[in-house]
Amino acid sequence: MHIHGAIALVTGANRGLGRHFTQQLLERGAAKVYATARRPELIDIPGVQTLRLDITDPASIVAAAEVATDVNLQVNNAGLKTGADLVTGDLDLIRLELDTHFWGTLRMIRAFAPQLGGGAILNVLSAMSWFNYAGTNAYGVAKAAEWNLTNGVRLELDSQGTLVTGLHLGAADTDMSADYDGDKVDPALIVRAALDGIEENRLEVVADEWSAHVKASLAGDPSRFYQLSGRP
Repeated sequence: MHIHGAIALVTGANRGLGRHFTQQLLERGAAKVYATARRPELIDIPGVQTLRLDITDPASIVAAAEVATDVNLQVNNAGLKTGADLVTGDLDLIRLELDTHFWGTLRMIRAFAPQLGGGAILNVLSAMSWFNYAGTNAYGVAKAAEWNLTNGVRLELDSQGTLVTGLHLGAADTDMSADYDGDKVDPALIVRAALDGIEENRLEVVADEWSAHVKASLAGDPSRFYQLSGRP
């Protein structure tokens, strides 16, 4: 997959990682970038074609696919974090997490897959695809579902030559992580690693040390990763 000359579509392009994806795609010579958002008037990057797109709205996805018929690189970046937990959290917020990260991503792929033969899909996942944390448990569940969605559609689209890449990262210095006090990675570095991964035909990009640590922990006993109290 060559980004120079590609025609890309980025969801959630108005801020955070999406904005960096849009800028770096242009810098790498993409022929056209569809920059999409629920409020496209907030996209302020010159040289892009803006589209209104809400990935939780099936009709909005259909409308975007009818316009962007030449896309060969799809970057599924749009997301949110509600802060909902599972046992006591608001069920509507938990559904919103899944509607966004799982169902929204799946609908985007289904809408654009027929034109992506020989092209690529990049799904922005998370280190939380592989672990969970009280206070963001709904997000972790949704990202785990999106991770295995990525694995599944990769198998289904292999015969048409579509590269499907999953990007895993910890906390990036974006609006979504504004309330997080720990170390944060420069989002520009995350995006650079992801786009390098696409051009190297990689199935997975583990973009930072924290994500690599979490992935490695899956081979061990969960008690070594999770510090639990109140057990017998």
